[in-house]
Amino acid sequence: MNLVLLGAPGAGKGTVAQELVAEFGVAHISTGDLLRAAVKGGTELGIQAKKYMDAGELVPDQLVIDLVKERLAADDAQQGFILDGFPRNTAQAVTLDSKLSAMGREIDCALLVDVAPEVIIDRLSSRRTCRACGYTGTAADATCPKCAGEMYQRDDDKPETIKNRLDVYEKSTSPLVDYYRGQGLLKSVNGDQARETVYGDVKEALGL
Repeated sequence: MNLVLLGAPGAGKGTVAQELVAEFGVAHISTGDLLRAAVKGGTELGIQAKKYMDAGELVPDQLVIDLVKERLAADDAQQGFILDGFPRNTAQAVTLDSKLSAMGREIDCALLVDVAPEVIIDRLSSRRTCRACGYTGTAADATCPKCAGEMYQRDDDKPETIKNRLDVYEKSTSPLVDYYRGQGLLKSVNGDQARETVYGDVKEALGL
């Protein structure tokens, strides 16, 4: 299973990926997680990426491609992978196809988790993240249910930044839907349903 997950920020791609990883053991490659780790580690890439992320803008292609290439070469990605948050535009998709081809690999499916923008704004603006362990919860979580750490609202989960992220997504990333449809690789599920229902639809779409 070599899968590209598509959908706007907050559509639920990360949740779908976690469930697929838990059941099928493939590598979950989230560019958001890779970038946040680089920022937290204070690497040169992380410092460059932070100014874009804080403004809700896309990190430049070359920075992301370098991170993803390195991750795809890791041992745990050899049996299959789920790309979450990459590619973000058709230029990155073409580059990804080229890099994978050179590695003797290819994308099996591009899965779109489809959710209306107004649902996403409401969903993300109520999201809270644990400073200590990274657990994602809601505004109802006074402390982290996993480690009792402090919960906070990430800068990119504030309503004004979310609107900017959705605008950027619409301009840059939504053409990927047409790109993968043209390759005959696109499948789509409705992400505005109960978690179990969405995952059931995902497995059906992927033939699992």
